[in-house]
Amino acid sequence: MLMLIIEADGLSPRRVMIDALPCRIGRRRDNAVVLDSWRVARVHAEIHAMEHGVRLVDAGALSGTWVNGERIVEFGPVDPADEIVIGGFRLRVIAVAAQAPLAVDPGMASPELPSEPAAAPSSATPAEPPAPETAAPGDDPARAWRVLLHRRLLQTIDLRRKDVRRLSAGQLRAEARALLEELLADEPELPPALDRARLIDDTLDEVVGLGPLERLMSDPLVSEIMVNSAAEIFIERAGRLQPAPCSFSSEAAVRAVIERIVTPLGRRIDESSPMVDARLPDGSRVNAVIPPLAVKGCALTIRRFGRQAMRPEDLIRLGSADARMLGFLRQCIRSRRNLVIAGGTGSGKTTLLNLLAGFIDRGERLVTIEDAAELSLDHPNLVRLEARPANAEGRGQVAIRDLVRNALRMRPDRIIVGECRGGEALDMLQAMNTGHEGSLTTVHANSARDAIARLETMVLMAGMDLPLPAVREQIASGIQIVVQQARAPDGSRRIVEISEITGSEGSRLLMQPIFRHRQGRFEDCGNMPQFYERIGLPPASFHALAGGWA
Repeated sequence: MLMLIIEADGLSPRRVMIDALPCRIGRRRDNAVVLDSWRVARVHAEIHAMEHGVRLVDAGALSGTWVNGERIVEFGPVDPADEIVIGGFRLRVIAVAAQAPLAVDPGMASPELPSEPAAAPSSATPAEPPAPETAAPGDDPARAWRVLLHRRLLQTIDLRRKDVRRLSAGQLRAEARALLEELLADEPELPPALDRARLIDDTLDEVVGLGPLERLMSDPLVSEIMVNSAAEIFIERAGRLQPAPCSFSSEAAVRAVIERIVTPLGRRIDESSPMVDARLPDGSRVNAVIPPLAVKGCALTIRRFGRQAMRPEDLIRLGSADARMLGFLRQCIRSRRNLVIAGGTGSGKTTLLNLLAGFIDRGERLVTIEDAAELSLDHPNLVRLEARPANAEGRGQVAIRDLVRNALRMRPDRIIVGECRGGEALDMLQAMNTGHEGSLTTVHANSARDAIARLETMVLMAGMDLPLPAVREQIASGIQIVVQQARAPDGSRRIVEISEITGSEGSRLLMQPIFRHRQGRFEDCGNMPQFYERIGLPPASFHALAGGWA
C-alpha cells in the first residue's frame, strides 16, 4: 500500500491511500488522486509498479510534472525523499506496508503511455539527487517515516519561529525530541509495528547528529565507516569489511551530516569545492566527496581512533611489535634521532606516531602540524597547528608548508608533522638539519627504501630546482631512522622493519636494517646502530632493550 502526502500553499496537508496500480493523478473526479486546480490537467500523471518500487509517468500536461526541481517524462524508482510537483501541489510517495505487493488494476491500463520501466533522469538537484536502484520505498517503512518526520519537524520549527542558532546541542536535541513526540501524537496512521521510541531516536540522530552513523560510532570494534551512498554503508570491524545494517533516509540527509561536520571547523563543501578533509570532536578523521565527483551520491569516510591511547604493552599484546623494537625506538626518541614512519593507508602510522611522541621528555616544547588535526598527545608544552583551505574566493589558504616555516619561529624543541605529502618535506628536512633534532613525521610508502624515494620526490615538488645529489645529502644528514608499518590481510597492523640511514655513497643512500618481521616473528638483523657510537651509547645498551620503554 502507498500513501501520498499532498501539500499546497494555504491548505492543510492531506493523505491519500493507494492500494492498486496504475494510479491516475489529475483534476478529473474519477482519478484515484484528485488535485482540484485549473493548473492540473484532467489526467496529469500516473504511478506505475516496477520491479523495485514505483515509477511516475507524465501524461503530457502543458504545465508538466516535476521531480526534485526537474521536469520529467518518466521517473523511477520514486523515493520518499523525492518531491513531486504537479500544478502547485507538492506530493511525496511513501510505502506504508511492505509485506505484500500492490495489486494491479487491469482496467486502469493506459495504452498511450509506455509500460516498460523507465530510467531515472540524468541529473537532479544537488541537495536531493535521486536514490539508487537498491533503495526502493517499500524496502524500509521506518526509513520512509523518518523522511516524513524530518521534513515536518523542519516545517514546525520554521512556523514557530524557533531560532535554533541560539540553542546548545543539548537544548536543540531536547527541543527537537519534544516536537517529534508532539508530531507523532497527532499521527494516527503510523503502523503499529513501528517502534515509536526508536523512530524518534533515529530521526533525532539524523536531524542533530550523524544519523545512522551514531550507533556505529558508539561501537568500539568499528574502526572505519564508509558511506558509499544513502542506502549503502560499509564498516570495518576487527579488520574485516562488512555491510552495515542501517542507511540514511535520503541523499539530502547525508549531505546535511557532512555540513554539520565541516561547518564548525571553518571548512566548506559545495559544487565548486566538492571534496573536504575534516575531523570529529573525538579526533576521528573524515573525508567527504559530493556530486558531481561522487557519481552514486555523497561519499563519506570516517577513520576512527581508539578512545584510549595505545601503550607499548598494547602493541606487544596485539602482535604489532616486540619489546626489543619498542625499547630501541624509545632510545631513538630520547637520543633525539629524526624519525620517519612509513606505511600504506590504514597501516597504523598515526597510532604509532602518537605512541612514540609519548616517549618525549615532558620538559620539551612540541609543535604539531597537520592537515586535519588528529594527533592526541598528552604533553604539557604543546602547540597544535592545522592547515586551512582556501575560501570561496580562492583566498586565505594556509598550507602545511607555511606552518612548518612558521613553527621554526615558535621556539620548538621538536616539530611533528602529521604527514608529508608535498613540498613541506623540504622545509621539514631543513628543520631537522638546523637544530630541531628528534622531529617526527609520516609518509605513505610500501617499504623503507620506497619511503626515501618518496621523500626525494616530495622535496623536488617544492619547486626549488635542487639537484638530486643535494636532496639525497639533505635526507642522509637529516633522517636517521625509518620505521615501516604494514597491514596484514587479516586486518592486523605491525612494524615490519626498522632501518637506519647510515650515509650516502655516490647517488645511493645507504641503509641497514635493525629489526624485521619475517615468517611470523620479529627478529634482530644483527646490525649495530651506528648512531650509538656517534652519541656515546655503549653497545651493551642495545643488547638490553627488552622492556626499555619503562
